[in-house]
Amino acid sequence: MMVTPTRAEGVARLGLPMTDLAMIAVVLIWGMNFSLSKIALQELPPLPFAALRFSAGAVLLWLLLRRLEPPRPLPPGALWKLTWIGIVGNTFYQVGFTYGLKLTSAANAALLIAATPALVAGFGALLGIEPLRRNTIYGIALAFGGAALVLAARGLHFTAGGIVGDLMLLGCAVCWTIYTLGVRTVGSGLSPLAITTWTMVTGAPGLLLVSLPDILRVDWAALSLTTWACLGYATLLALVLAYVLWNNSVRVVGTNRTAVYGCAIPLCAALFAWPLLGEQPTWLQAAGGALIIGGVLLTRRS
Repeated sequence: MMVTPTRAEGVARLGLPMTDLAMIAVVLIWGMNFSLSKIALQELPPLPFAALRFSAGAVLLWLLLRRLEPPRPLPPGALWKLTWIGIVGNTFYQVGFTYGLKLTSAANAALLIAATPALVAGFGALLGIEPLRRNTIYGIALAFGGAALVLAARGLHFTAGGIVGDLMLLGCAVCWTIYTLGVRTVGSGLSPLAITTWTMVTGAPGLLLVSLPDILRVDWAALSLTTWACLGYATLLALVLAYVLWNNSVRVVGTNRTAVYGCAIPLCAALFAWPLLGEQPTWLQAAGGALIIGGVLLTRRS
């Protein structure tokens, strides 16, 4: 008897070309999210912004999961693993990113986060999750070099006061590395949608608790429609959709070839900042973009 796969299972079996397109969409979504979040943060403090989008995202993902997949028990030991993955990848990451960004420049922050593919590849090989291949090493190095060029054009600043912020953001890169590798180790009995939902549900409460004092001080009625629209984008696209596509790619093509796309996010962020924030790109950023694209293509050949 032929078994018809569910829609969620169909997503998990996307072929390689479709996965590439999905990751390009993620890069574009996250690239624009930098500018839109910066606009929203002019009126809304960072922690309430993060807590609200993660709480709303957790609810939306839970409703979507219940709609697309029949209720099923978690595999043995999966709840504990999904809990710590969610806390590290969502709670710790968001708190560290918020406070780290306060202490250092946005360019420094983006460069440190762009180091994630190298961390994913190194830790993945060290833990025996995914072996390192020559094209992967060269591709990640090329893409990271391109990301460094893109961000050098915007201006990197290292000061004594910003070192703590830089260290916190490096910790964020480690948190996202743990999240990405943790998703790869979750058993095959869970779809990418289920993994995304459970890690969001387990990560949101801690973030909400840390943000509660700031949430109570916000005058929610005074927020503009633009801020609410940016918050909606950051929740529906940059969080719900992008996280599902990211986790699907991790399960289909592996951690290294998924993480290397992160090097392209600073390039897209710079391009979107041109029309949205008036930050004009430079030829140095264009050269960096060429290196990023070459690195991604080289990694995909491994």
